[in-house]
Amino acid sequence: MQKTENVLLRSIVHSKYIDIMGVILVLSICIYNGFLETIYYQGGIQFGVPFSDFNTYISKGAFPIGLLSTIGAIVSLLAARMIVKQQNLGNLIGIFTTINSGVIDYLFGNHSAIITYPLTFIIAIIATKKWHYGERIKKADATYFLLVIAAFIIAYTLVYFGFYLFGTTIKNEFFKHTVAIIFGISLVGNISTAFKYEQTFLTWSFYNIAQIIKNVIQGNLANVIKHLFYLVNAVLTFFDWKLNGDLKLEKVKV
Repeated sequence: MQKTENVLLRSIVHSKYIDIMGVILVLSICIYNGFLETIYYQGGIQFGVPFSDFNTYISKGAFPIGLLSTIGAIVSLLAARMIVKQQNLGNLIGIFTTINSGVIDYLFGNHSAIITYPLTFIIAIIATKKWHYGERIKKADATYFLLVIAAFIIAYTLVYFGFYLFGTTIKNEFFKHTVAIIFGISLVGNISTAFKYEQTFLTWSFYNIAQIIKNVIQGNLANVIKHLFYLVNAVLTFFDWKLNGDLKLEKVKV
């Protein structure tokens, strides 16, 4: 049995306390922002709707977008943590959280989500299948770099096609470039996850840095804190995968 090179690093990355900390952080941010009290009603987003009025609005066809977004964010976080620990259940859960995220992103004005999220959905299915059949961590090869180039071409194509084909409530060109670039990085991350490349969480580190910059510009401190957590998690996992490789049979202390 091959020995783990850095037991302490693997123990930290696999710690259940990081899972708990992440859930508390995401939930706290959603509560602080009053996001739980957000609904989608009569074709638009309404903020600050008291919980006491939820039944009335829902009976009239309202969609509790804030509540479902919060639940989805927590489940997505736990799925990501499972992937960190090389548990294929995280990929399987990701198939379903992609649907939830896509619907919510679309309702918040990103109409290109209707054609970008299906691709993420397909990649999640591929990841689940490949991990099920024993995909192993490997270093970047020529295929990896071709996938990176293809991912950004596809990201820009789908995002702009989606914006112009379906229309959007956001006309800012900077926002469109931001959506395309961040989607491109996430696409590389998802593909890297499916093929279990060593650089997977280096990509997710760049993704979280991009999200931090975007949210600093937007003045969204809560999201900055959330992505700082994700960034630390991604950096630690990058070194864990690089130094320790595939999950071994020995018990990991948590």
